[in-house]
Amino acid sequence: MRKLPDGIVSLTVTSPPYNIGKEYEQPLPLSDYVDWCAAWMAEVYRITSPTGAFWLNLGFLEVPGKAKALPIPYLLWERIPFHLLQEVVWNYGAGVASKKMFSPRNEKFLWCVKDPSRYTFNLDEVRDPNVKYPNQKKNGKLRCNPLGKNPGDVWQIPKVTSGANRASPERTPHPAQFPVAVIDRIVKACSHESELVLDPFLGSGTTLESCLRNRRIGLGIEIRPDYLQVCRDRLARFLRRRASADSQLQIAFGK
Repeated sequence: MRKLPDGIVSLTVTSPPYNIGKEYEQPLPLSDYVDWCAAWMAEVYRITSPTGAFWLNLGFLEVPGKAKALPIPYLLWERIPFHLLQEVVWNYGAGVASKKMFSPRNEKFLWCVKDPSRYTFNLDEVRDPNVKYPNQKKNGKLRCNPLGKNPGDVWQIPKVTSGANRASPERTPHPAQFPVAVIDRIVKACSHESELVLDPFLGSGTTLESCLRNRRIGLGIEIRPDYLQVCRDRLARFLRRRASADSQLQIAFGK
């Protein structure tokens, strides 16, 4: 990120390591982890445009003697140089089972902006068409937007599952993969076509696939060569599927 000029990124959406000992991270003392996050978030701020946004996803960690499952954003939000606009909860409906506490079924996103009076929010692009009474009227006018309702700040989107019999169709070998549906909603709501979207912890490449889907310019940073290969293979499959679909459309319309 230090090689990038100031103010060129319209949206950053990312999920850094959680500092819990996953295969792709080396755990740090908690204070060092917070300082490390503060350092890279400062770089994100520098390269973000004046009307840009930063979406940060993090899960939970244990603080011995203090907390069993502390939401990591609670440790970081005061170190984020952006203006915190809203917390969004991703409820994924499945996960680790627990016998001594309620089973965790959510992670947090912090939606931050550089200027709270000027930022992108394309609500019509992400409205939820699942409206209970779509034709209800008041004074002869529809009470609900014809495109659907505001999806709210709790998003019920399934996780990308693994396993021989239950793996999601979009599953890659990466151990912590976002569903495209989550990132699509963020990209469409908080950026415009042809704008630059960054993910500095690219992982399996979900953000770049979302950018291809939604006509954004995607930029990803990833230090592990094996994950970069996962991303390359994934994007190549997507482009092949899109080329095949375009070809079928041309045949259907006699072009």
